[in-house]
Amino acid sequence: MFRNTLRIILNTKTKNIQIINKANLKTTAELKQKWDLLTAVLIERKPVIIPELNELEKAFQDYIGAVEFERSLKNDFEIRLEKEKNSKTQDVTDVDIVVKQSAQDFLDSCKEELAKFTPADKKTSADRSNDIKSLKRKLDKHLVLVLKQKVGSQDFFILPQGEREDGETLRQCAERVLKEKCGSDIKAHIYGNIPCGFYKYLYPHDVRKERNSLGAKIFIYFARYKSGQISDKKSEYQWLDKSELDGVLPEPYKKTLLPILFD
Repeated sequence: MFRNTLRIILNTKTKNIQIINKANLKTTAELKQKWDLLTAVLIERKPVIIPELNELEKAFQDYIGAVEFERSLKNDFEIRLEKEKNSKTQDVTDVDIVVKQSAQDFLDSCKEELAKFTPADKKTSADRSNDIKSLKRKLDKHLVLVLKQKVGSQDFFILPQGEREDGETLRQCAERVLKEKCGSDIKAHIYGNIPCGFYKYLYPHDVRKERNSLGAKIFIYFARYKSGQISDKKSEYQWLDKSELDGVLPEPYKKTLLPILFD
């Protein structure tokens, strides 16, 4: 009885060991699968002018303005204006009163100057001509640079990207991609050593055999546009806001990119 029990335990242990070994072999094989590492640079131009407030923001602005007005103290000009209105008698021979401008006169001149003021048009010539290569469009929006690049056998408008070279860190690769794809004229500051986004995709079977790689892993770095233009005038590029990117980027790609963008 004891021997049979021992034999069952040993057989069970052997099977478990075999199962564990198979699992380890499978995991090791998966770890050996090669991926191409790329970095992409998300170059963003921040708004130049204040964006239009939505209904909620307008209501909150009005509420805060009313609260601050009720709690505020009178400034020197308001006190002076009240004193002049409340003064019943003034000596017109007083040199200070005759020469100096009264508070009411100053207030009237300010109102007259304000009435003459015409604010600049928020729409630029680039907006009217829909020049998507210009940075002087949609001044109240965040704009992102996309370039037409070949992925496999097709061309897509995507972020400037390139494959990492041996010995490079991902940050160094991002800096090189920025210079190679956009030229030395454009200036943008890359923030940090950590990517702000990540995207991966599998290659078709024929490409896997050709490149000896399972697919590509793309690490996205954020960069703030500072100055300059794309050096290569022949390159196809666009400066687009979030809503425009939604209609241009490839479907799986934009699911990763759009959530990390501002409107």
